[in-house]
This record gives sequence, C-alpha cells and structure tokens, in this order.
Amino acid sequence: MGEFVSDNPGRDCQAIGSAITMGQDPTKIHEDVWGVIGNEGDSQCYLGVDLKVSAIQDALSARVSELDLPVRLIPPNFVGGVSDGQLNGTNRMRFSLTGRETTNDGVCLHLSGSNVEASIAVVACDKPPVGTLAAILEHNKPAVIMSDGSIRPGQDPETHEPIDIVSCFQVAGDIDTDKKTRYAMNACPGYGSCGGMFTYNTMQSFIATLGMEPLHMVSPASDDSRRLNAFPEELVDCLQILVERDIKPRDIVNAKSLRNAMTVAIVLGGSTNVVLHAAEIARAADIDFWTEVMTQDEFNTLSKSLPVLVNARPFGEYSMVDIDEKGGLQVVVKELLNAGLLDGNCLTCTGETLAEQITRLNPADPDGRVIYSIEAPFKDTGGLLLLKGNLAPEGGAVIKVAGVEGGVENGVFEGSARVFNSEEELTETLVSNPDVFQDKDIVIIRYEGPQGAPGMPEMLDPTSRITALCREKDITIALMTDARFSGGSVGLVVGHVTPEAFNGGPIALVEDGDTVVIDLNSKSINCVELDNIQTYRERRSVWAQQTRDNNGEHPNARAVTNRLLTRMRHMAKPALAGAGMSITPVTIKQ
Repeated sequence: MGEFVSDNPGRDCQAIGSAITMGQDPTKIHEDVWGVIGNEGDSQCYLGVDLKVSAIQDALSARVSELDLPVRLIPPNFVGGVSDGQLNGTNRMRFSLTGRETTNDGVCLHLSGSNVEASIAVVACDKPPVGTLAAILEHNKPAVIMSDGSIRPGQDPETHEPIDIVSCFQVAGDIDTDKKTRYAMNACPGYGSCGGMFTYNTMQSFIATLGMEPLHMVSPASDDSRRLNAFPEELVDCLQILVERDIKPRDIVNAKSLRNAMTVAIVLGGSTNVVLHAAEIARAADIDFWTEVMTQDEFNTLSKSLPVLVNARPFGEYSMVDIDEKGGLQVVVKELLNAGLLDGNCLTCTGETLAEQITRLNPADPDGRVIYSIEAPFKDTGGLLLLKGNLAPEGGAVIKVAGVEGGVENGVFEGSARVFNSEEELTETLVSNPDVFQDKDIVIIRYEGPQGAPGMPEMLDPTSRITALCREKDITIALMTDARFSGGSVGLVVGHVTPEAFNGGPIALVEDGDTVVIDLNSKSINCVELDNIQTYRERRSVWAQQTRDNNGEHPNARAVTNRLLTRMRHMAKPALAGAGMSITPVTIKQ
C-alpha cells in the first residue's frame, strides 16, 4: 500500500474520524468497503440482533487488522421492521409486507450509498430477511446471511404443556380469561423470532438451502451461545472466501438453487408466504420464478410427490429448537440429497457446493420423532398446493395441505359462502356472534389484497379464532381471501386469490350463500354461481359501475392517505408476482 494522500479532505475527514474511533487504520478509507447489516424492530424477534451484529463486527474488525486486509470497515447499519405477532388482527398489519419493501429500500440505500463491496447480514422476524436478501441480490456484491435464530417455546405453568404465539392466538376466543392471561404471560420467554415452522423458519430454511446462509446456522435458538462464540468467525471465513473467489449472490441464486429451496420448504410443511417470497427473491436475481424455475403445474406435481419430514408446529408438536437438537435443517437436506431430490452441485456461501457442505457437516440420520425419513415420513404428501378456477383464473391461490384438519371428503370441500369485505368485519362477527357460523361455511375475506388492503395483511387472528371454533364445535369452516396467511395458520384456508377484489377479480363478485367448491384432486377452486355467464356479467357490471361512481375505487375498499400504504395501493404487484412494489404504478382494472 502506498503512502496515504487525501485529495479531498472534506469527504475524507469523517471517514478518517470513524476509522480512528472504531480502531481501524485511517489510511485504508479509500479501500473496498465491508459492512455488517442488522434487522431491528419493536419486538422480541429483534432483541438478539444487536449482540450478533456486535460479535460479527468485532470478528471482522479483528480479521482486517490481523491480516492487514485492504478493507475499510464501516459501522454497522440497521434497517427497521415491524412485529407481525403484535400487529395481527389490527389495521396496522398492512405494514408487515410493506415492511419487506421498505427493508429492501433501506438496505439498498446503505449498500449503494456507502458503496459496500462485501457484507454480512443478521436477519430477524418474517419480512425483513426477504427484503434484505432482495437488496443484496440487486446489489450483487459478495454477501452472506445469518438467521438471528428462533425463540424457545414457553410453558403453561398449570398444565406444563409447551405453548407459543400461535397457542395464544388460538385461545383468543376462549371464555376463560385466566387461561388467556396465563398464555400471554408465559408463551414467549426470552427473545428470538417465532419458533415453529411458521414463515420465519420456512424462509430461513429456504434462504440457507438457496445457498445464502450456512445450513447449520438456521436451527439453533437465538440465545444459543454458538451465535456469539462460533458463528461470527465462520461468517467472516465465508465472506473472505466469497471475496477472494469473486462469488456474487447471483452466482449462488439461480433457477436450480431456487428449486432446491422450494423443495425444502414443501417437505418442511412450510408457510404459504414462501410462494410470495420466492417470487420476490427470484425477481431480485432477475429470474421469473413461474417460468424459469417451475410452472404452477410443476409446483403442484412436486408438492404431491414430496412428503412432509418434520413434526413441527403449527401442524405438529415441535419447534425449531427441537429440530436443532435432532441435528438441524442439515438432516432434512441430507435426506433429500440422498434421495436425489435436490441438486447437490449448486454453489453456496461457504464456497462449497450444497453436497460438499452436507458432507462436511455430516449430519445425523432422522430420529423418527421430530425429523422423519423419506421412507417413513411424518405426512405422505407435501405441504402446499396452488389452485386455479373461476375464482382464481390465473391460478396461484395457495392452500397449505399439511395444515388442513378436516372437512374434506374424497379430496373435495363444498361450502356456502359467507362474505366479509374486510378482516375487521369478520373479526367483529367472530367476537360478537360466533354462533352464526355453521358447518361447511366458507368465509370470504376480500379487499385485503396487495392493492386493496393495501399491503396484503396476514389473517392469523381470524384463522386462529375459526380454528378454535371448529375444534370446539367439531365443524369445518373454510376460509378464502385475496390476502395471505401467517405461517402459524392451520385449517382449510386458501389465500393469495388473484385477481384481487380491488381489481375486480371474481372474488369481488361472490355473494352470501353462493356455493364454493375446493377440489384438491383437480387443484381447483370455483364458485358454482359464477359458472353462469349471465350471472357473472350482471355482477361484474354492477361492480364496475359502483367503482366508476366512486372515482375509480370500489367503495368496499377502504380509503388510504398514509404515505407507505398509498405507495402500495398504486404500485403493488399481484400475489403471483410476489406482491412487492413495482417500479411503475400498476393499472387498476375496471
């Protein structure tokens, strides 16, 4: 390195001051920038992030100094998210998926504005990890991700059974106020993101199988000592390898690795949100998921051919920390590789192929209680299906088959529609008059899609109340929506119905008492009345006139003035395209 010269003291003085304060060599301020990123927010999901970011920053700083690397290490950057658990059932839940987009904005601002050439990210909660990865893929400079880790389950002090956040949502309708308070006080001890096979762990497993996170860093709890004492050095090792070999995120994320990641999400019985997020991650890598990775028919064929290999919440008994005790995510990946169901040649962030990473980790065999084998699976068929029909003419309506608890006869559910034009309407009815719901009802929640809500909120609160009601009365109530579901939702629930009601999709035309048929055999979802072309045209004409009379937005869609929600209303893409913000406004059909 030559003698340091400052040609522009005005630009250099703050960088020099930062370097000296951080214990770095101030003469390296013109070298390539490396940095650490963390997700932060207002719940316990994020409380462990600071510790990991600090540990990684220290490890990175030490490595730069010890090896005299030509690197300028900058202070950590944090990007905010919200808490899905605290927002579910409120109109603020519209900011959850919106937060995925603003996380992308924030990480993009940091990576591009600070000219970051290499980065390590610690991610937490549901949506910020996806927004972080999307920004990393768009920036396309060497990077590695680490999950902050799951929270450990709580325990009911009276029954000693394990409980978690989903347990709490499911007792919301219980008349026993002592039980509800007991659950609230004990379900979420410590810190970390939701611990079942909900959206957080579905997406961390997806991201690691994709190759952007070391496999063994997914399963340990947030408070596991390895996350502070071992993983930081290993992550710095990964980053050095990536930089030295010039391995960029888009060298890792491709059609084959995306297929691997979706395969793992299916065998985990993962969250329906993976369908949204996979499309968004693919977009950020300049890949069209539904044409270059797999078609919807291929997705369904894959899901039907794959079993579920974990006995995990919300459809099973155990949490991610239990999976970790039995060997972790890598046990599942090894099982699939050995069965020839994954492409082991895909490159990963360790510099190894997926198969090489598994060989080095040498995970245990499935234990048969928490993690199951291909030969003797927990469930015979995969967790997710995409439905198509006159209610979803473009397909993409998603159901988590692993979470269905009953009501399907020979693969078919036929129910009577009970229509609600918002989640709030449904929740008020469930609280004030739950006896109005009958066996074989299908609840329709609409105007809650990407543009309609806007922000496509999760429906964990109403689905949990419906699940509890169904278990109490031994009945089946299905639910269909143009919104989405939490990874913690169970039951006969169909989400992501496209086109959404806000854009005049057929879901907007369903009326109380209509017959809706969900056929898992033909993978279809239809409203019998809308098969009559005259009925369809009459209802569509009425909807269009009401929309024109209301300045181009149907009166059942709530008005928005909030800055971020206004952006989502005008720029959100359809669910099949990931429901993210388009670069240009999305045309509203009338």
